[in-house]
Amino acid sequence: MAESLPLEMLTYILSFLPLSDQKEASLVSRAWYCAAQNALRETNVRYNIPVSSASLLAIKSLGLRGISCISLTNLDGSPTSHLVLQSIAYHLGPHLQSLCLGGGSPTEASFVALILGCPALRTLDLSGCNSLFTSGTLLAQPEMAQRVRQALSGLRELKLACLRNLADLSFNQLSSCVPSLERLSLAYCHLNFELSPAQGSINPQDYSPSQLSFHNLLRFVKERAGKLRALDLSGTGLPPEALHSLGQVAGLQLQELSLHSCRDLSTEAVATLCRQQPGLTSLDLSGCSELTDGALLAVSRGLQHLQHLSLGKLQRLTDAGCTALGGLRELQSLDMAECCLVSGWELAQALGSVSGAPPPLTSLRLAYCSSLKDASMLSLIPALGPSLRVLDLSSCVALSNRTLQAICTYHTHLSVLRLAWCKELRDWGLLGLEESSEKPAMCPQLCPELEYQASGPEDASPKPQSSSLLTLQALQELDLTACSKLTDASLAKVLQFPQLRQLSLSLVPALTDMGLVAVARGCPSLEHWLLSHCSHISDEGWAQAAGYWPRLQHLNLSSCSQLTEQTLDTIKQACKQIRVLDVAMCPGINVAAVRRFQAQLPQVTCVQSRFVGGADLTLTL
Repeated sequence: MAESLPLEMLTYILSFLPLSDQKEASLVSRAWYCAAQNALRETNVRYNIPVSSASLLAIKSLGLRGISCISLTNLDGSPTSHLVLQSIAYHLGPHLQSLCLGGGSPTEASFVALILGCPALRTLDLSGCNSLFTSGTLLAQPEMAQRVRQALSGLRELKLACLRNLADLSFNQLSSCVPSLERLSLAYCHLNFELSPAQGSINPQDYSPSQLSFHNLLRFVKERAGKLRALDLSGTGLPPEALHSLGQVAGLQLQELSLHSCRDLSTEAVATLCRQQPGLTSLDLSGCSELTDGALLAVSRGLQHLQHLSLGKLQRLTDAGCTALGGLRELQSLDMAECCLVSGWELAQALGSVSGAPPPLTSLRLAYCSSLKDASMLSLIPALGPSLRVLDLSSCVALSNRTLQAICTYHTHLSVLRLAWCKELRDWGLLGLEESSEKPAMCPQLCPELEYQASGPEDASPKPQSSSLLTLQALQELDLTACSKLTDASLAKVLQFPQLRQLSLSLVPALTDMGLVAVARGCPSLEHWLLSHCSHISDEGWAQAAGYWPRLQHLNLSSCSQLTEQTLDTIKQACKQIRVLDVAMCPGINVAAVRRFQAQLPQVTCVQSRFVGGADLTLTL
C-alpha cells in the first residue's frame, strides 16, 4: 500500500522521522529512496565530504539529488583538492546554499573558482581558513572582485572565526563582495582596539594590511547598519567603550549578539547595550567574568523580546539577579552553567510568580551549579512549564533521587536529560520507588525488591511511589556518566527508550553484561554510546548485545579492562555504520588488532592507547 502513495505524500511522512530513520527508510524501495532524499533536502541536512579522489563519484550523485548544504574536510592546496572543488562547482554549485570550508587551506585561485560556480550561496563559513588571508591579496583585482560580488550577491551569513591572518584590507575586499550580508562572525579573531588617528572618518590609508582593527569594523557596521542583524565577537576582548560605540550606531537593529568570553565587559556596558539595542532576541554573555547581578537586571528590563540567553561561567551572579528572569516572557533557552552561587530558589520564585503561563522555556542548562539542592529543585521543576525539552544538571553533585523523580513527574516530554556526576542518584530513584530506610546494596542479589524490578513479573514488583525514568519515553539523549551508585537492578529495568540516540554510562562500575544486554534490547536506536571505565563488561556481553545496535556510529569503550580483540570482531560484524571507536587503555586490545580492524573498515577512526617505555601512547588511526 505504501508503494502506491504519491511521492509527495511519502516525502511528507518521512520528514517526521529522525535522520537515521530516514536513512533506514530509504533502503525499502526505489520510491522510498526518492522520498527520503526529498525529505533530507527539505530539512537542510549538512553533508560532510572528505576531500579525496574517492569523493568524486559521491559529489556527482549529490548533485543529481540537488543537495544544497555541504561541509568539506581535509581541504588543502593539492591538485586533488583543486579537482574536488571543480567537481563541487560543476555538480553542486548551481543549487548550493550553504558551504563550509572551516579549517581548510584552499588556494586563492581554487577558492575564487569555487565561489564563481555557486551563485545561490546564502551561508559561507571560512573559519580557520588562514591560507586565504596570508598574502592579503584575496580579491584584490577589481575585475575578479566584481565577478565574485555578482556570485555572492545573495549571501546572508559569513563566518570568519579564528582567522589569525585576517587584516583590514582583506576583510574590506571580501566584505565588499557581500552586499546583502545580515550575519557576521569574527569570533576569536585578533581585534586591535587602538583608537584611529581620525576619530570620525577613516581614510583608506588608515586601513591596516597586517591587523584587523576595531575602527575598521565599526566603519563596516555603520555602512551596513540597515541590514546587519547578527554579530559574533566572542573571544575578541571587546572592551566596554567599544561595545558602547557599536550599540549606538545609527540605524543598527541587532537581533543576535554573541560576546562569549569578552572578559573586560562591565555591568554598566551591558546595561547601556540593552538600552541601545532593545530588539535583541539572542544574547550570549557567557564567560564575561566581570558581570554581576546588575547585568541580568538590565537585560530583563531592556530586552523584553529576548528568546535565548547565555550566562554561563558568571561567577559573580547570585540568586538576587535571578529574580528578574520572570520578566522575560518570551525566553526559550537559558544557559546558567557554572554559575556556582545560584541555588535555584529565586529562579523558581521568578518563574513561578509569572502571572498566566510561564515563559516558554524549551532548554535549561544548570550544569556545574554546585549550590543547587533537592529542596530548591523541587520548587523549580514544576515552575518550568510543559514546553521544556532539554535539561542539563550535570555535576550538580548534591542532587538526588527526589530531583530525578520530580523531573519524571512534571517533564515527561523531555528529549535531552543530562545528569552526569550526580553521584547521589540510586536505583530507587530511577525505578520510581520510595527509598528504603536502609541503604540499597550495590549488588542486586542483596536487594530482593530491586531484583524483582529488574527481572521479575510486574505484579510481583512493589507499588511505585512516584514516576520512574520510564515515563520519559521521548528521550533522545541521556547522560548518567559517573552516577556510580546505579546498578543493573535499575538500569536493566528502566533503560527502554526506542527513540534514544545518545547514551552515556561511563564510570558506572556496577554495570555488568546483564545490564548491557538489557540496554541493547531496550534502546535499539543508539548511535552514540559512551561506556568507558566499565570493568565488568566482557566479550560475551558484547557478543549478545551488539546485534541490537545496527545504527551505532560512535562508541567509547576506553578502559573496559575485560574486553579483547574478540569484541572488535563482534563490532565489525554487527555495527556496519560505526565511524568512531575508542578502545584506549583496554589492555586486551593491542595496536595490531586495531590496525586489522581499520584495514577492514577504513571509514572508522580508531583511538587506541598502549604503554611504551612507561609512557602512555595514544594512536589515532
